[in-house]
Amino acid sequence: MGLLGIFRSPKKRTPKKGPREDLPPEVKQVVNVLRSVIDPETELNIVDEGLLYGLTVEEELVQVFLLMARSTPECHFCQSIAVNVQRRILKDIIEALQKEGFKRIEVYNEIGLLLEEWGDEYGPAGAGGRPSPRKS
Repeated sequence: MGLLGIFRSPKKRTPKKGPREDLPPEVKQVVNVLRSVIDPETELNIVDEGLLYGLTVEEELVQVFLLMARSTPECHFCQSIAVNVQRRILKDIIEALQKEGFKRIEVYNEIGLLLEEWGDEYGPAGAGGRPSPRKS
């Protein structure tokens, strides 16, 4: 390599689609379940669309981290649409994971703000004598 060889751009790599191969099976399972959640605005699933950016699975608890797009602050109609789309996505995530048997589901945005939750540490809301902090 010559003197100017250090300034050459490295070979570009194309990212692989789908979940990483080294993920635990329970995480892969949840990713596949979340592929059934469709963004009503784009008609793409939230995994392929890139809304899902983090996931934690611990026994019967699933924590989902989403990258939610922001609408233009000046467009009040756009904000209303965005809120309704987000609500639909959150509802569909909760329903899909409930069907898989998870007892506690938490959905966060990209800055760690809890957007939606279902159940509690004892299972679904109301089980074990303790209500969930927030019911869906």
